Amino acid sequence: MAESVLYDAAALRRYAERFLIHFEVPADDARVMGDILVTADERGIDSHGVTRLYTYYGRRLERKTTDPASPTRVVKETPTTLLLDGGNGLGPVVAHRAMTRCLEKAKEMGLALVSVRNSNHFGIAGYYAMMALPHGMIGVSLTNSQPFVAPTYSRAGILGTNPIAVAVPAGNERPFVLDMATSIVSLGKIQVHSKAKEAIPLGWGIAKSGEQTESPDAVLDKGALQPLGGPDYLRGYKGYGLALLVDILSGVLSGAATGPHVGRPTDDGIANVGHFFLALRVDAIRDLGLFQDGMDGLIREMKDAAKVPGQDRVYIHGEKEFERAKRSAAEGVPVLKAAVEQLTAVGADIGVPFDLDPVARRAK
Repeated sequence: MAESVLYDAAALRRYAERFLIHFEVPADDARVMGDILVTADERGIDSHGVTRLYTYYGRRLERKTTDPASPTRVVKETPTTLLLDGGNGLGPVVAHRAMTRCLEKAKEMGLALVSVRNSNHFGIAGYYAMMALPHGMIGVSLTNSQPFVAPTYSRAGILGTNPIAVAVPAGNERPFVLDMATSIVSLGKIQVHSKAKEAIPLGWGIAKSGEQTESPDAVLDKGALQPLGGPDYLRGYKGYGLALLVDILSGVLSGAATGPHVGRPTDDGIANVGHFFLALRVDAIRDLGLFQDGMDGLIREMKDAAKVPGQDRVYIHGEKEFERAKRSAAEGVPVLKAAVEQLTAVGADIGVPFDLDPVARRAK
């Protein structure tokens, strides 16, 4: 697997802040973005971590195709709903503001929904869903994205990886945190394999001819990702349906771009990405303590289920990521060596040197 370098989490967050402030991002917003990106790396989602600090966000800020001020405005509001225009701002900043407002409304009303248009790529969807957990709420976070997924029977990428994230509080057990793309993998994972010059498993994507391929570069060269499930004989149309649903709730509902019209980060135009957030206060439905007891019982039943030969553990969604974050706190946060090399070069060029001392090196 790709080689990583370990860094102190706090140092990484401070560097991300300095990097973004260089591009005139307000300090508070830079702090939010730094936390979101480093959290991705801490949880082992390196495809959405600091590797995108320049490739996704810095480049658009540099070309002035994203507004560093992220001037979010209210378009329409009711006691339980809100439509925001992200002002072509930084996706993580806009999304954090949107989920914050969603939680405020849910705290008062029990349930709230916030829809966002005119935003950009917002990083890991799970971050915003998990914002609900400390408040005894269930959080939902969806977004559409650049078109790289082929609908069933198509060889053209016209849907995004369109992730779904849901976070549910438990009691003594860890929370349930589902954070998944509606494609077999995210585009970032293909890019990670491309940078590492590693083959991808057959079924992850197709070449522009429509044939299955193990080459990440063939997927990136006018090919497409497969929807969750893959080809039709593996019921990939279910993943296609989920991706389309996310596009409806994130794009059609908010008035954002949809399908092939969602802009790519490398484009000079406005991406007009759409987001969807929902928060439910558990005690608006049922006593929180009883709910948490029920979650604990259900989770333990899953974990205690009979195992297949060669396996001794059943994982709950989010469990591996929580364990990875704990290890990152103790050992250091792994950052892909390719990302370190890029940040070192870019940082030197713009006058924000990537001068962090590594904790250690290891192979992932």
